Amino acid sequence: MQLRLRVTPKTGDVYEVETDMTVIVEWERKYKRRASDLAKGIGMEDLAFMAYQAAHQAGHTVPAVFDDFIKRTRKVDVVDQDDAHPTQGAPTDDN
Repeated sequence: MQLRLRVTPKTGDVYEVETDMTVIVEWERKYKRRASDLAKGIGMEDLAFMAYQAAHQAGHTVPAVFDDFIKRTRKVDVVDQDDAHPTQGAPTDDN
């Protein structure tokens, strides 16, 4: 499972990070839940924690304490990676 997250800090530039297995396992350990539980819904704290871990891993400067990251972050969004048109349209006479 991989999520692309857009982090909007209260000050500074917006940036994007991607979760990986390490981030997901750290989330599972901290919250005592399984990744499959995310299919039922994902909370803001879940997204914030994943963004925090992924940002740290990617080399972004983050506070040492997770709660400080939350206080400094305006929002975290999941970036939609799905292609709106995953298949090509039917051929037309013009082609």
